[in-house]
Amino acid sequence: ITMGEYLARSDYSELFKHAYILPMGAAIWSTDVKRMLDFPARFFVRFFRNHGLLSVNDRPQWYVVAGGSRQYIKPLVRGFIDKVRLNCAVRRITRSSENIQIEDSRGATERFDAVFVATHSDQALSMLAEPTREERDILGAIQYQKNEALLHTDSSILPRRKKARAAWNYYSGGDSRRLGVTYHMNKLQHLDAPVDFCVSLNSGDLVDKRKIIDRVEYEHPVFNPDSVIAQGRL
Repeated sequence: ITMGEYLARSDYSELFKHAYILPMGAAIWSTDVKRMLDFPARFFVRFFRNHGLLSVNDRPQWYVVAGGSRQYIKPLVRGFIDKVRLNCAVRRITRSSENIQIEDSRGATERFDAVFVATHSDQALSMLAEPTREERDILGAIQYQKNEALLHTDSSILPRRKKARAAWNYYSGGDSRRLGVTYHMNKLQHLDAPVDFCVSLNSGDLVDKRKIIDRVEYEHPVFNPDSVIAQGRL
């Protein structure tokens, strides 16, 4: 069943549903409330249970990597840094009984014995020169949605009371279909800074344009019954 059906049957209060469960899910999976209602309930509840999010008081303490997730990269590629290519997109993957050919954005073609494609499923499908019917069905079943993330210093988008500011904050504006999420990076990454650094998702009209540092557009997978079935088949 979907989250919408699950919440309609549950004994949770309306306040708990709309002020905690749906905004929390929308923040985790970078989606809006309307899409969260179509989210598979079993997947949602299992994730919340495994991460200790079904309890209001007894919560696990989370850790962060100092300097952000980019710190993973150096030790990960240390043994083969000389073979890492940047700004060299894969344009076409052609398979034969003898080898696999990869054509890159620079026009060069190389042959390999095996290839691992570590991208979004729609990107993987677009790279395959001759995808099989099964590959088209599975990789094409997972939808993606665009999300805009803003790095900024506009603290007005955070709760007015500083004690109420959390690592994740949401703004609904009275419209249950629209949800803006702001990550308070000072709290999330323990930043000792004279200003509030924030990352806001899909909140461009709420943020002071003069205080925007960077703007990035992401594509996130949409979790629905079709995508869950596709994951299982994959």
